[in-house]
Amino acid sequence: MPEPVSIEAAPIQLEDVTVRLGSETVLSGVTLDVRRGEFLAIIGPSGGGKSTLLRVIAGLLKPQSGRVEVSSAPALVFQDYRLLPWRSALRNVQLPHDLGVGDLGKEGGLSAREALHLVGMDAYADYFPAQLSGGMRARVALARALAQSGDVLLLDEPFAALDALVRERFNAELRHLHEKTGRTTVLVTHSIREAATLADRVAVLRDGRIVDILDTRTKAVPPAPTVTEGRLRDLLGTGDSTRLRAERPPQRPRFPWAPAAALLVGLVLWELAARAIGVPLLLPAPAQVWAEFLKTPAEFAEAAWGTARIALLGALLGSLAGILIGYPLGKRPGLERLLSPYVIASQSTPIVVIAPLLITWFGFTLIPAILVSALSALYPIMIATIVGVREVDRTYQELFLSLRANFWQRLTRLELPGALPVMLGGLRLSLSLALIGAVVWEFVSNQKPGLGFLVNQARAYYQTPRQFAAIALLILLGVALYIGVTALERRVMQRRGRSVR
Repeated sequence: MPEPVSIEAAPIQLEDVTVRLGSETVLSGVTLDVRRGEFLAIIGPSGGGKSTLLRVIAGLLKPQSGRVEVSSAPALVFQDYRLLPWRSALRNVQLPHDLGVGDLGKEGGLSAREALHLVGMDAYADYFPAQLSGGMRARVALARALAQSGDVLLLDEPFAALDALVRERFNAELRHLHEKTGRTTVLVTHSIREAATLADRVAVLRDGRIVDILDTRTKAVPPAPTVTEGRLRDLLGTGDSTRLRAERPPQRPRFPWAPAAALLVGLVLWELAARAIGVPLLLPAPAQVWAEFLKTPAEFAEAAWGTARIALLGALLGSLAGILIGYPLGKRPGLERLLSPYVIASQSTPIVVIAPLLITWFGFTLIPAILVSALSALYPIMIATIVGVREVDRTYQELFLSLRANFWQRLTRLELPGALPVMLGGLRLSLSLALIGAVVWEFVSNQKPGLGFLVNQARAYYQTPRQFAAIALLILLGVALYIGVTALERRVMQRRGRSVR
């Protein structure tokens, strides 16, 4: 029986490790020591347990039996890179520092800019992942791992998505980086040539067992890598698992002038209908409505601001409440089922019925007005938060798990930013409903200033053009709020390489 190796001499030690996923045994009795500063490649057929073994070393997966010892928290480069789309290249590399696992001064820790410089990405620090090529994303992912403090670097086929020529250049750069940093490195690969060229030793994993460990740095004629390639082909057969990934360029929206054209057509049809009816009391012409607005523009502006203020404050309060309620419901489906009767009941009760009750409780103040608007806005943002939190990619959750992020760090740096696009979609509807809630309040309370009050007043005196002027201004206010949220949503989505339709 071999003598045990100290953790200082071998930062990665596995002894008789067995992992079962369901009824299947993925790893069986794996024993492996990786020496300090060594570059070890793990190669084997698909489904042989390579990535599982890497996750065991990274601490993402607990074995059913056996011993696993790693000298420091490993830095893991995933095959799909897992760059956060809402962070620039520099801020992606800075993530370990933000989470407290890349502190300068600790063993191996680099600043974000130093790590970017090391992989030759200084000029692209402010670029977002959607603006980078596949090779650039691979460099940023590697830089993020180099910025993480610790002596152990794990690579899960980081260059598998690149074409053969780019991959060959990256392999040379990776070997150079290893010699420069001296980190203990474990690479999972399907490529025989890659394993034989890069690694100091190559572990062959098949059917969950290590069947052989080959030393590529021994002196031999022909050169050791060639000898190793031949032996690996005898064990595995010939193959090189590189593949291409096509990227679709962002598409510009077609017919950007369509909304303006539709508005113009609507005004023309309105004018024709008014002329056909010929009774301004029933349907005034656009020119008559405009003339009515010009009579008292200050009054209309004051009313518009009064309604907008209530709607914005209500949307803000409703959105905060919707997020605070929606987040725990999104994380705990059981809690959602428990509280679903109350959620459904809150939406089944018309807001026009609740408004008089709020007047009874709070009087004719701003408080019930904001509450009516907030209750109208709450449901869409709550549902959007539930859906958005559940749609955060599990691969990012695994990334944050590998970085030992706590609850607050996952919430503020992953889950809320990840759910933001869906939440902004909900905010579009919430703002519209908040505006409706503000108008409902003005109708019920008959309080001014407000566009709802002006509509009520004009109706009482049969001033139809004045009614239409207030309604048109209310529509324009709704459109302005919608455009504001859409512009924000488009900006967010463009950074992530997606479009808003």
